[in-house]
Amino acid sequence: MSTAHHETPETAGPPAAAKPPEPATGPPAPAEAPGRTPSAAPLAHRVPDLGALELLLGVARLGSLGRAARELGITQPAASNRIRSMERMLGVPLVDRSPRGSRLTEAGTLVTDWARRVVEAAEAFDAGVHALRGRRDSRLRVAASMTIAEYLMPGWLITLRTLRPDTAVSLLAGNSAAVAAQLLAAEADLGFVEGLDVPHGLDTAVIGHDRLVVVVAPDHRWARRRTPIDPAELAATPLVLRERGSGTRQVLDAALAAHGGLAAPLLELASTTAVKAAAVSGAGPAVLSRLAVREELAARRLVEVPVGGVSLRRDLRAVWPAGRRPAGPARDLLGLTRSDD
Repeated sequence: MSTAHHETPETAGPPAAAKPPEPATGPPAPAEAPGRTPSAAPLAHRVPDLGALELLLGVARLGSLGRAARELGITQPAASNRIRSMERMLGVPLVDRSPRGSRLTEAGTLVTDWARRVVEAAEAFDAGVHALRGRRDSRLRVAASMTIAEYLMPGWLITLRTLRPDTAVSLLAGNSAAVAAQLLAAEADLGFVEGLDVPHGLDTAVIGHDRLVVVVAPDHRWARRRTPIDPAELAATPLVLRERGSGTRQVLDAALAAHGGLAAPLLELASTTAVKAAAVSGAGPAVLSRLAVREELAARRLVEVPVGGVSLRRDLRAVWPAGRRPAGPARDLLGLTRSDD
C-alpha cells in the first residue's frame, strides 16, 4: 500500500502540472504580430476616418454641431449621423446635444485630444506628398528617337511650356534601342520610339503613324522612274541607311526580310540629318521617314521613288516603365502627342 501510495502522486502529478499551460498557450497563437490582439479587426475598421475626426475637432472648437458641419461643407443631419456612427464604432458617447449647443463628454474630450494628433499627422503626410509631387513636377526627362526628336518633339514641348511653365524639360535624342535603355535604367521619365518591338519592362501606347520613303537626288536615274521599285530590287540595292538599332532600320529590315534582306549599306550613318545630307549630295538612294524629308521633297532637293509590293508604314509609340502610368508633366506631354496618320 505504501508503494501504491508513493506511485500515485508521481504518475498523477505531471498531468496535473501540464494542464494549466494549455489555456495559456492556446488562445494567443493567432495573435503573434506585435501590437495586435487575437480578435482585433484591421485598424481601418476600428479607427474613425479623418472626416469624422475633423468634425469632432470642429465641435470641440466651435461648440456647435451645426457650425462644425457648415465649416466642413456638410449638412447638419449628415454631421449628426457621422457623430453617431463614430460613437457606435468606439462604444462611448462623445457629444451631448442640447438646444444651447453641443458639448463634449468626458470621453469625447479624451478622444478629441487623440484625434487632434491623428489629424496633425495626416496634415504632415499631405504636406509631404504635396512636396513630392512638386519635386516630380519640377522636371521632365524625355528620351526620343531621332525622327520624333527632330521633327515632332519641338512643337509638343512648346505647347507643354504653356501648360507647365515651371517644369524644366531635358530631351535625350538617340535611336529606339537607346531610348528603351534609358527608360529601363531610370534615366528618362517618358520615351518615344519608331521601332517595331517594345522591350520587356516597358508599357506603350501608339500616338501616331509614319511612312518610310525611298528618296534620291533629282539627277539620280531612279528620279525619272514611272513604275514602282519592287521589293527585291530595293533589297538588292546598296542604300544610305541609319544604323542598326534605329526604328527606321528595324522597319526596313523587317519589310525586306522576305525579299532577300538588305544588301550591304552604301553608307551607314547615325543620324537622320546625315542620311538626308548624303542623299541630297547624290551619294545614293536613302530610306527615311516622310516627316524628315517633307521640306526637301517640297523644294525638289529630293525626289520620292515609289515602292510597290511592300508596306513601309510604321507606328510611332510612347513608352514608359511598365506598371507606372505617366503622371504630372509626363502625362500632359503624352496627351499632346496624339496625331492623325
